[in-house]
Amino acid sequence: MNTTDFDQLIQDALAHEFTGWDFSHLAGRWREDNPTWSYRQEVMAAVAEATALLDMGTGGGEFLASLPQRPRLTCATEGYEPNLPLARATLAPLGVEVSPLPDGDQLPFADEMFDLVINRHESFDPYEVYRVLKPNGRFITQQVGGRDNIGLNEWLQDKVQLSYGTWDLATAVHGLAQAGFHLATQREEFPLTTFNDIGAVVYYLKAIPWQVDGFEVETHGQQLWALHGHIQNSGSFTAHSHRFYIEATK
Repeated sequence: MNTTDFDQLIQDALAHEFTGWDFSHLAGRWREDNPTWSYRQEVMAAVAEATALLDMGTGGGEFLASLPQRPRLTCATEGYEPNLPLARATLAPLGVEVSPLPDGDQLPFADEMFDLVINRHESFDPYEVYRVLKPNGRFITQQVGGRDNIGLNEWLQDKVQLSYGTWDLATAVHGLAQAGFHLATQREEFPLTTFNDIGAVVYYLKAIPWQVDGFEVETHGQQLWALHGHIQNSGSFTAHSHRFYIEATK
């Protein structure tokens, strides 16, 4: 194995800043297969009928800004403080206000304010979502399940520990039903995630620090070196992501 390549790939990953929810730095080096459903297509169809929209966890605002249409009343939240300036810069010209979430999953909006709430990969309190939805309002969410890319944990941890290991479709459905929702659509899948070099692995783990709790290049060097060897011998490293999709109605 080439030590120089190993060091350079890791140094590049550590040096490159991650902002918004943009993995373009890994173009050609990382691929996350999509589930069989299309969150974008489902949201676009729902937005066409909506009069008031909330996008929970808008990230840098990229997805919301890319929609071909939005209701006149469109709001967004973002719980990760470094993303707020980027999201506001992207969405303010579109007339969308981005609100922080200083109190966890408590939503800073009045009761029954929206007829559509969308949520891609953001935590949520089902009672709060229920509260801000109008009667017959819809909640559409795609979530990252707790077993997401567990293969990375198996390589890098002596004993696999998952930050959200119990988070899955059944758990989310139970919580929404308890809050009073009618569950319309439920789907869960495990698409492939492929890493083509060790730098892509490190960059991914830097962007998603909860994947491997306490991950540092210095403390996981031996495991990274072994994974680097596997990638060189096999051409890539493949894990399984964990996604589930829900549509629910108040």
